[in-house]
Amino acid sequence: MVQPRADARLPVGGAIKGAVNAAFTVLAFPCVAWYHLWASVAPSRADVTMQGVSQLLGLVPGVIGGFVRRAFYRRTLRRCGAEVSIGFGTIIATPDVEIGEGVYIGPFCNIGHASIGDDTLLGSNVTLLGGTRQHGIARLDIPMRHQPGEYRRISVGRDVWIGNGAIVADDVGEQSVVGAGAVVTKPLAPRSVAVGNPARVIAERGSSEGGA
Repeated sequence: MVQPRADARLPVGGAIKGAVNAAFTVLAFPCVAWYHLWASVAPSRADVTMQGVSQLLGLVPGVIGGFVRRAFYRRTLRRCGAEVSIGFGTIIATPDVEIGEGVYIGPFCNIGHASIGDDTLLGSNVTLLGGTRQHGIARLDIPMRHQPGEYRRISVGRDVWIGNGAIVADDVGEQSVVGAGAVVTKPLAPRSVAVGNPARVIAERGSSEGGA
């Protein structure tokens, strides 16, 4: 269930809101500096560095946690909107992630190589995988952990709702709904309503059969 975005939006005027954001930017600065230092020293380990800081900041609770996480990701990810909410325990695995404006990411999510469109909502425990071929499995004479894999950026369109516990390993078109616990292994067209494992489309939003 989506919780109110109190950790990302405060009922204050523009000047006060700017001051609050500036304060949390200062608070997040040590983590930002640490990440950029190690990412520049060992670029091949940038993902590992991101994951370490993400795990640390994911443990900061409440309003403070929401603001600190947003301040950090706005200065480290490929893109992160000014008005986003990233929940407690959520891990972002790579700086290659893009998060649009007005995005809500619930608690305990795992975000891999993905672009998330504006106004999209992710429930709790949602996983966005970098495609379906991260591990090679073709050979039997070499352990799978030694076989080369492939990460692919997946795209989650604008105004999408992904329910609790869903696993998404392929693109989701804009204004779609992915049911709780669904496993998306193939692209979903815009305005799809998909459920199940593997996810299947049961309706189209806006059509006479799909409802609202």
